[in-house]
Amino acid sequence: MSTTTMAQSAQERPGAVTLKGQPLTLIGPELKVGSKAPNFQVVGSDGSPITLAGSQGNVRLINVVHSIDTSICEAQTRRFNEEGATLPNVELLTISMDLPFAQKRWCAAAGITRMKVASDHRDASFGNAYGVLIKDLRLHSRAIFIVDGQGTVRYVEYVPEVAAHPNYDAALAAVRQLAT
Repeated sequence: MSTTTMAQSAQERPGAVTLKGQPLTLIGPELKVGSKAPNFQVVGSDGSPITLAGSQGNVRLINVVHSIDTSICEAQTRRFNEEGATLPNVELLTISMDLPFAQKRWCAAAGITRMKVASDHRDASFGNAYGVLIKDLRLHSRAIFIVDGQGTVRYVEYVPEVAAHPNYDAALAAVRQLAT
């Protein structure tokens, strides 16, 4: 099944987010705290597959951005990378639709060492499963998910305006509580 066909057959959420005030449609379910985190497969910046199941047993902070080459996405990824240095036993993952080689180049230039960066460009498996795929742009909406070691969603933030920052303090407080 092609990505377009998959996207068209998935649940659509019109107006779920905006970009500079213009409503956009998200594809996929809106995950809630307490729900089972869907598995996904994305591509690491080294070309290797990354799945949710591959980090089972660890707390996961999943940072979702539309492109690491934009100022807010860059700041968001840098912030969680820096804060992640103080979070033992927490897997940090940034997912975007950027190509893996672009992510690798950006991470090297930005000094990103603690955070794994992965691409969902192949089939939007993550975007469809986590309800962050923007139908209008085929990019991800800004979001934060914290998943515990057993695969339960413990924190969710779908940032309503794509051009706005997430609530860093709330996400970090939630992940710190689970990591202790």
